[in-house]
Amino acid sequence: MYRFLLTPRWWGINVFVLLAIPFCIFMGSWQLSRFEARVQDHRAAGEQITAARTEAARPLDRLLPVSTETSGKQATATGRYGKQLLVPGRELDGRHGFYVLTLLRVDGAGGKALPVVRGWLPGDADPAKAPPAPTGEVTVTGALQASESPGSDGVTAAGGLPAGQTGAISSASLVNLVPYKVYDAWITLTKADSGMRAVPASAPQGTGLDLKAFQNLGYTGEWFVFAGFVVFMWFRLLRREAEFARDAELGLVPDHDEEEVTVAEAAADAPQDVDSVPVR
Repeated sequence: MYRFLLTPRWWGINVFVLLAIPFCIFMGSWQLSRFEARVQDHRAAGEQITAARTEAARPLDRLLPVSTETSGKQATATGRYGKQLLVPGRELDGRHGFYVLTLLRVDGAGGKALPVVRGWLPGDADPAKAPPAPTGEVTVTGALQASESPGSDGVTAAGGLPAGQTGAISSASLVNLVPYKVYDAWITLTKADSGMRAVPASAPQGTGLDLKAFQNLGYTGEWFVFAGFVVFMWFRLLRREAEFARDAELGLVPDHDEEEVTVAEAAADAPQDVDSVPVR
């Protein structure tokens, strides 16, 4: 009854199944490894930020450019505060508020400015609420952060912000708002000044459990479902073909020639309605 498995048609089906199942399992395992790697990166980034809080601060230039290894490290810089901007739409502990961002003209950097988040305040961004920056030469210490992008948490790509505000803390967006060069990095003060709340350092972009990480987990399930579907369809086709072969052996399935004879006889025996035949 299973001799049909040796036909060319079933050879093709069997080869396809034997190739499709390992491929689906391989792709599912690869997607799972990607998800596990993102979980490990997220855990390592969190541990790095926690450990960096107790480390001694190092000069800014020794930590640049910002990488996954230096992000969150304590950096120190000396200079004079310049222009101040507000970063609206930032949440802290579930509360809506904004960052107070001030550009620090770093000594010995040729007038280059370092964005410094001096703290967070609740409510809508209002210049009247933001305390002015200290005057004179200051030395700041805070966690080093990479420039933000539209994919970062809390960053909005919407334009049309009022003057004195910026949606992202990045050199690309700030260079159009200040008349001097800007570091491709920023720091958030360890201790906020003027009664504001300190903004905690965040993990480097790409190391968090974001939507892409859970997409990898979803793709893992899809590939294993595909493998199961291939096996299911193979067994279904096998059972259907076996039932057809068994019916043929029992004579329950008429041969093709017998079907043609039966149809011809039925057509010959059918009465002809002469009136219905069109006259040409």
